[in-house]
Amino acid sequence: MEGTNPVNKKLAAALSGGAVLVLALTGCGGDDGNEKLDAWAKEVCDSVQPQAAKIRSANAAIQKETSDNSTPAEVQKADSKAFQDMSDAYKAIGAAVNEAGAPDVEDGEKKQTDAVKELNGISASYASLKKQVDGLDTADQAEFADGLKDIASELDKLSKSGNDALSALEEGEVGEAMSRQASCQTATESAGATRS
Repeated sequence: MEGTNPVNKKLAAALSGGAVLVLALTGCGGDDGNEKLDAWAKEVCDSVQPQAAKIRSANAAIQKETSDNSTPAEVQKADSKAFQDMSDAYKAIGAAVNEAGAPDVEDGEKKQTDAVKELNGISASYASLKKQVDGLDTADQAEFADGLKDIASELDKLSKSGNDALSALEEGEVGEAMSRQASCQTATESAGATRS
């Protein structure tokens, strides 16, 4: 099983980068709260927390299948489910941000629209990775390993690319309001733990 193991490790490393996308919910700052903004942040944070947990467990499932003794079929099954879970989670976060409406800040509507578009894009990317992994031939180990390499590099791109709109949404007052929400603090703390 030597052929796919290094690739699996690469896949797991790339994936953990991607899982951090949604958990950029940090920010520490004043507690001179804006009630409207705090209510918005609470709604978003409460919706994000279960999705962040789903992303962490999908990430853990892929890490688990990186062991030497996993067969290509086992790796394929775990990756496929993980990518589907991640796709669903990002879509749900996009829906939560959409549903919460625009935050009560300057350019709030644009920030919200951009973030929703980006989250839906990330969701679509994971759905596409699921299709790719489902299409790999597990009978041919070398071909399977090559296919995984392609998926790992796509994942790597995904983890490096765009959470610009999310970052823009979470900067300044919005980030401060989110950092005051217990559910966002929980999401961030556990994200730090998965990054190591």
